[in-house]
Amino acid sequence: MDVNRLINMFMGIFMKKIVNLAVNKGVEYAASHGKPDAEMTDAERAQAQIGRDMAGRTKQIRNATRRFF
Repeated sequence: MDVNRLINMFMGIFMKKIVNLAVNKGVEYAASHGKPDAEMTDAERAQAQIGRDMAGRTKQIRNATRRFF
């Protein structure tokens, strides 16, 4: 293996991790509507929890579909 292929391999791994982290942060931000838990009302907190649960289910579905392709 030459150096260029190694660099590309590590960059691919690194970029996947960064993109995954950014998507997870974005989903969390969207679920909480950009507010910290301390500033939310009980109804907003419940809605944010529903959003986080739904995001978790979509991650499970995403991982399951990756196994097929």
